[in-house]
Amino acid sequence: MTLTLIQFREPDGRRGVASIRDGGGARRITGASTTLALAQDAFRRGESLGAAVARHGEGAAIDLSMVTLLSPIDHPDPAHLLLSGTGLTHLGSAEQRDRMHRALAAEQAQHTDSMKMFLMGVEGGKPAAGVGGVQPEWFYKGDGAALIPPGASLPSPDFALDAGEEPEIAGLYFISDDGLPVRLGFALANEFSDHVTERHNYLWLAHSKLRPAALGPEVLVTALPRAITGESRILRDGAVLWSKPFLTGEDNMSHSIANLEHHHFKYAIFRRPGDVHVHFFGTGTLSFGDGIQTRPGDVFEIGAPPFTLPLRNPLDRVPVAPFDVRHL
Repeated sequence: MTLTLIQFREPDGRRGVASIRDGGGARRITGASTTLALAQDAFRRGESLGAAVARHGEGAAIDLSMVTLLSPIDHPDPAHLLLSGTGLTHLGSAEQRDRMHRALAAEQAQHTDSMKMFLMGVEGGKPAAGVGGVQPEWFYKGDGAALIPPGASLPSPDFALDAGEEPEIAGLYFISDDGLPVRLGFALANEFSDHVTERHNYLWLAHSKLRPAALGPEVLVTALPRAITGESRILRDGAVLWSKPFLTGEDNMSHSIANLEHHHFKYAIFRRPGDVHVHFFGTGTLSFGDGIQTRPGDVFEIGAPPFTLPLRNPLDRVPVAPFDVRHL
């Protein structure tokens, strides 16, 4: 059985949480207003999220066209939600990255740094003990203010050189009262990056990742399939501009999820009680690699089983307000 949870806001502003079982309809979870509070209470009681849903009970059906879907996890203080991710984690991810970097360093006979890191992951990213294998590439994306809900516009700053999708899976976590990272589940994600900036020099990867990101409406509470085949599409003026399958799940990855989690949460600063983490696990499929140049109004659409609802976000370009650095 597949169980996913969604968060929603009703027209009167009230929030709620609903469950979707095996791709069926959404049903309100009695007495639950946020997935974070539901999960924190479940952990304190020593029960699973599925058990917490059963204890609360599933009530009336929810007409999703009559509510506003929210990100499947959030925090009342956005500064206490961290967006981060890992790259070069998928078996197809090195090809496009390596091709970008080789175009700027064609005279080099040896592997690029990106290919070296990818091969390190292939050789040591799935340790027999589950954790402690080779560490992945890691990047920071922002805090909760950069988390865009499903259906809302993904704002690209006007200084950006590119605005490209990255279809993937993200892990959703909170830190318990005693400093333990607790995984709620997994969500569809559009990690969203500036690939032209990265292509100029891979040391600009940090700049290219400082962009918003979106999560699909559902958090998968039950096990993530080992192999997932989804579809990433870009719609322009209502027609499909580009479409391509993407592969994820551990069978399609060079790192185990446990190893990626270990190398994120090994830093004590990421185990601060009460914080929420959204960690993106990477992808091997980009429209940028096929020469697509996006523009405002394009719609990114990402879907994959076992998730019932797709993730859709239109692209917007926003001006950056002028500012001065003041001196005291």
